Amino acid sequence: MRMSSAVFGVWDYVVFIMMLAVSAGIGVYYAFAARSQNSSADFLVAGRSMSAMPVALSLTASFMSAITVLGTPVEVYKYGAIFILICFSYAFMVALSSEIFLPIFYRLGVTSTYEYLEMRYNKLIRLLGTILFILQTVLYTGLVIYAPALALNQVTGIDLWGAVISTGVVCTLYCTLGGLKAVVWTDVFQVGIMLAGLLAVIVQSLLLQGGISRIISDSTYGGRINLWDFDPNPLRRHTFWSITVGGTFYWTSFYGINHAQVQRYISCKSLFHAKMALFINLVTLWVVTLCSVLCGLCLYSVYKNCDPWMAKKVSAQDQLMPYLVLDILSEYPGLPGLFVAAAFSGTLSTVSSSVNALAAVTVTDVLRPYLSLSEKQLSWASKAMSLFYGAMCIGMAGIASMMGGMLQAAFSISGVIGGPLLGLFSLAILFPCANSKGGLAGLVSGLGLSLWVCIGAQIYPPPAENRRPLTLNTHGCNLSMAPDATNWTANMDIFRIKEETLERPFLADNWYSLSYLYFGLLGTVTAIAVGLIVSILSGGQRVKLQPGLTLSKEDLTCYKAYKFLKAKVSIHLLHINKLTITLFFLLLPFLHFKVSGNARMDLTRELQKKSSRKNNFAYCEVELHTHELP
Repeated sequence: MRMSSAVFGVWDYVVFIMMLAVSAGIGVYYAFAARSQNSSADFLVAGRSMSAMPVALSLTASFMSAITVLGTPVEVYKYGAIFILICFSYAFMVALSSEIFLPIFYRLGVTSTYEYLEMRYNKLIRLLGTILFILQTVLYTGLVIYAPALALNQVTGIDLWGAVISTGVVCTLYCTLGGLKAVVWTDVFQVGIMLAGLLAVIVQSLLLQGGISRIISDSTYGGRINLWDFDPNPLRRHTFWSITVGGTFYWTSFYGINHAQVQRYISCKSLFHAKMALFINLVTLWVVTLCSVLCGLCLYSVYKNCDPWMAKKVSAQDQLMPYLVLDILSEYPGLPGLFVAAAFSGTLSTVSSSVNALAAVTVTDVLRPYLSLSEKQLSWASKAMSLFYGAMCIGMAGIASMMGGMLQAAFSISGVIGGPLLGLFSLAILFPCANSKGGLAGLVSGLGLSLWVCIGAQIYPPPAENRRPLTLNTHGCNLSMAPDATNWTANMDIFRIKEETLERPFLADNWYSLSYLYFGLLGTVTAIAVGLIVSILSGGQRVKLQPGLTLSKEDLTCYKAYKFLKAKVSIHLLHINKLTITLFFLLLPFLHFKVSGNARMDLTRELQKKSSRKNNFAYCEVELHTHELP
């Protein structure tokens, strides 16, 4: 293995700038194409006219941020391919979202998911949910802009703030000009760029390493093919149960109730298209995850004998993927630029989704209820909010640059907010007895408990036996290229010893060591349980609910399938009965002829019997006596 010293070339910059230009061009196109559409609904939900395929790809792009492109391969490199089990949680998430949440939001025709909270609870809970969503999304979006820019800057030499500002400006431009329709179609383009970047890494790694069998063999020998771990211990970072069960709740909080995703469902032209978008999105999620996991195995196969992080060739493990790209693709002008474009496409898709969702929520939940504005004024307000939130996210990236080690904590906290919100919505949709007091108590309790565990985990990180990182080697490194690599390894050992000898409270190795994938589950279950108890104790729902606010059996696909099959069976039975009757009448003449012939045969037998009686002497007296009567 050679240690890369390559940097970005001219063609790499050309590819990267072309990606930004095309993304901005799509926004400009839809800005001119939709000049006659001045309503806020046209801007925020694309006039509810989108079809399934582009919405499905947009849903995938919203999920597949640069953190996924850069972080998932490193996760596999460090902890193994067990992360691929997240595909099970995607399937469960799609089933729950399409059956429980999507029918309610689509039937009500809401522009913001938090409108539903006022319909079901009250204005206070709606406003509280809106504020939590805005805080979560602004924080997360700023970090999504900054983190990949930092990783790429330190490896490729791309100017850090040039990348941050150009990304934010381009994204804000096409969000402000084109609205949701521009965001969706730009996401479609960016999904293609992201997959192309990942596939370029996979193909070149396969060629260098001698095929997929060599990569699988290296990964198996290095312990990376650790797919089936059924340990029920909730403190273990990744097991089958934490990934499938915890992951299901985690991703349902994004795809089921998060407005950035729900906004896409309700932009579809029909409920059928909305559900189809979810299921097509499931397939694309599987493809993206498979490519990311395979990139992680390629990363390990290339650096199995010399970890660039321990050899101090990179300053953070998030920089491993850009480092690999320059190491194996630098001989092909433009391909490193394609991967960087893929990473920033992930950033653009996530940021654009967030900015458009923030604008929709602010206009619908903050401005419209309290200000009397016309549709045209609301449309202009939506564009102004997109511009405002774009600038705010760029500013948040600046704040993130000063956070240092708190970056991971901020990511965890932003994810924790989704669990209690999922519990709040689930309580409203599934339990008609829930009232506003129960909803508020459940939300506050779930949020407080989740934040307590999350913050405790940041102060007292889980011990190594729960994280279970796999072995990384440096025995194949050319230490003359990294003279302080041995000292680096020794310093890491000293750090681990200090971590182990540091006095830790009882909660640190138990409560605070809970797998991060269970944070959302903890918040959801707490919100539902506390909400139900408080609702029952406070008298339940005393006001009759409006129709359509809770889930009914008619909303379930399985019930619709049952009704459809029942109707089909009834129709078939009716056709069979009609056919039977028709055949009966067609065969009736033949049946009549047969019956008549049998009757004649019976009559003949009767006549023969009477004739034999007349010839029998036992009847002669009776006949003679009869003749003597006159």
